[in-house]
Amino acid sequence: MDIRVLQYFLAVAREESITKAAEALHMTQPPLSRQLKDLEEELGKQLLIRGSKKVTLTEDGMLLRKRAEELVDLMEKTKTELTSSSENISGDIYIGCGETESISFLAQAARKLQEKHPLIHYHIYSGDAERVMEKLDKGLIDFGLLVGEVDIGRYDHLKLPQNDLWGVLMRKDSPLAKKESILAKDLWDKPLIISHQASANTAMLQWLKSDISKLNIVATYDLIYNAAQFVKKGFGYVIALDKLINTAGDSNLCFRPLSPTFEAELYIVWKKYQVLSRASRIFLHQLKIET
Repeated sequence: MDIRVLQYFLAVAREESITKAAEALHMTQPPLSRQLKDLEEELGKQLLIRGSKKVTLTEDGMLLRKRAEELVDLMEKTKTELTSSSENISGDIYIGCGETESISFLAQAARKLQEKHPLIHYHIYSGDAERVMEKLDKGLIDFGLLVGEVDIGRYDHLKLPQNDLWGVLMRKDSPLAKKESILAKDLWDKPLIISHQASANTAMLQWLKSDISKLNIVATYDLIYNAAQFVKKGFGYVIALDKLINTAGDSNLCFRPLSPTFEAELYIVWKKYQVLSRASRIFLHQLKIET
């Protein structure tokens, strides 16, 4: 399977038209159609449904699109790494992370490197620990910033010197806002909005001292900004990390820490035995200096 043919396939999937894809690729339609037919024959699967107005993907075609995007991204990443100069270090560094104020730690390291190596560029991907580790395992990112209860034994890692603090984000006129900190029993009968990652966090469930099925979970979220909009409307209480949402000034929200204090450890991880690019190696060196 030629990577060039996968790029052709992705162009057709994107344009939903062989004619438009051929124009985008600066080639004529017949050879493009032939390449796609050869790809289907090689795989023994129909990938495209050729309609009168547009081309759609079959179920097998959708699977190939996902894998092809990963392969093409990895190829481009590898090409950039191999062509970078040893004198003027350049290249792209790919980082996956969850929502945490501690991303500022990585930003600080990048800022210090920027003065000496302005040709290094950074690409930040957001997602929970499971998604970050999936990209890491596939070689699509160089580093992951993982929060809390994760299996770091699979990776080389650096532990950050600071921890994140769990608490509850709520409206300032909520009954619990009068408290300086929140006990587990305070939340047992409240409408809760929790992250998908927190719902699978056994340490969090132990802190709550309750089976998750007995809690009144009214919503789950990936992005705290979106969850905060529900809180503003009085929909519920968000269990979240501190310093992600502005609660100062005229904000109608406030944050109260959990009691007893519940903190999340933070780790920068990368694949064991991975050959890092020059740019990634120098970035890792800077991170070690910072820690």
